[in-house]
Amino acid sequence: MKILAYLKDFRFSFLLALIAALVILDALYGGPNILHLGVEFIGGTQIPVRLEHSVDPGTMSTLITTLQSRLSTFGLKQVTVEGIGNSQVYVIIPSVSPSEINGTISLIQSQGVFQGIVNGKEALNGTSLLSGSLQGSGSQPLISGSNVTWAVNFFITQDAANKFAKVVFGQANKPLYLFLDRPNGAVVLLNASLLKTSGSQFGTNQTAEIKAMQQATSFGNRTIPIEIYSADSGNANSILTFLSANRDKYGEVILTSGTPKSIVDGASSLNYSLRYTSAQNITPSFISSFSGTSQVVAIDAWPAIGLLSAPVLSPDVTNGSTGQQYQITGSAPQGLSLSEKEQFAINQSSKIVSILNGGALPVHVTVEVPTTIPPTLGQRFEFISGIALLIAIIAVSGTVGLRYRKAFLIGPIIFTTLAELFIIGSIIGLIGTIDLAAVAGMIAVIGTGVDAQIIITDEILSKSNEHGMKLRLNDAFFVIWADAALLVIAMMPLMFSTSLVTIIGFAESTILGVLFGAFVTRPAYGAMLTHHYAKPGE
Repeated sequence: MKILAYLKDFRFSFLLALIAALVILDALYGGPNILHLGVEFIGGTQIPVRLEHSVDPGTMSTLITTLQSRLSTFGLKQVTVEGIGNSQVYVIIPSVSPSEINGTISLIQSQGVFQGIVNGKEALNGTSLLSGSLQGSGSQPLISGSNVTWAVNFFITQDAANKFAKVVFGQANKPLYLFLDRPNGAVVLLNASLLKTSGSQFGTNQTAEIKAMQQATSFGNRTIPIEIYSADSGNANSILTFLSANRDKYGEVILTSGTPKSIVDGASSLNYSLRYTSAQNITPSFISSFSGTSQVVAIDAWPAIGLLSAPVLSPDVTNGSTGQQYQITGSAPQGLSLSEKEQFAINQSSKIVSILNGGALPVHVTVEVPTTIPPTLGQRFEFISGIALLIAIIAVSGTVGLRYRKAFLIGPIIFTTLAELFIIGSIIGLIGTIDLAAVAGMIAVIGTGVDAQIIITDEILSKSNEHGMKLRLNDAFFVIWADAALLVIAMMPLMFSTSLVTIIGFAESTILGVLFGAFVTRPAYGAMLTHHYAKPGE
């Protein structure tokens, strides 16, 4: 009959209902591993990221938030971004494939600066985008024969639309160059043979292609110089002369691994930073169109300089009218299978949405060599953590049982402690990641929970207390709630720390344990003791 009395008590039935709800959520959204375990348990990859210079706590917090948002949008839900001191960040992801690690590194390295340039003037930038308006083609790229294209749609603010209308006024049939991380202070070194190959399909010559490249790279006084070397590197000296004369204006050279050694060595001796890219990325994608009766060659995309696409402005958007919806498009490279093209388009669309949604990084970053955390070590962590939790439960229940020498107490203590652990683990595992810090917080909650159980048990079993059972329980919970409030206040600074971010999981699990303990599991414990020890009429 006492079990029936427990079930009728709201405090106990609410705890059971909460456990049932979390079991259902774990089954529906927990995935194959039910809960999201950290790299300490299942292995993974730690990616060190070095900042260009030391930053203040506010900038570090912005950087962490931006990277977290960017990587989470891309689908890496279990990613952890940790600030180490004031000049380094660790990005930690659970065990994933090499392609996903490379994709993560690519997302981190992107500065996230978006620009739309028309005739050498900026018409759009990252601040123009309406928050939440970005939408990629996602899992359904457009397939037409052997061509696979992707698209990212977005809206801009009204102020940005007014500025855009002014910049593009009278620029009909000219391209709108859409850049993501357009390099500043960089020189492009290009093999002449690549231009001959790409331009032959239009029957054009290098002069027309060079003119198209110069138009695409023009931007006020921040134009990107293009130095074209011959296959026999016969003009190496003239290129090095240009680099030497312009060392104060430019500090980086974008090139391929096939660049002649004499040019590479010369650029290095001039202290230029060398950014290597593939021949495919450094080769512009040309398109041919007609202006009246004349054939015009323009650049559609150029990955090496961050040119995503270059849609041609139609006359109806260059007459002074304003619009707020725009689109970035692109095509998967030829030479891939159809399935590979589809995957490329999906990844490209998702990557651009992630970067633009996350925003620009407040400081330039450099990704260093990733470190693998082996799963075998994680399995040992998991085993030790489980043993530690078991010992904590036995110690707490044993302590209370020995203090009062009543066998009945052990059952409610173990039940409510396990229930509390399940609630904390489910919530953190579903919305975040259970790491070692979170497990440490759970152990701490079990240890400190003995205080609340002793307070409740003392009040319930007190023979000297003349108050009724309900009033005695109220006295106990006044102390428990006050203690919980103080502990939450003490943990809150850790929740927003950037230099101590590795123990945020400890703060999270501690706060959750204290709150659910004070308002769910401890009241259920009190209810069981009340029904068991209450005298007739109480």
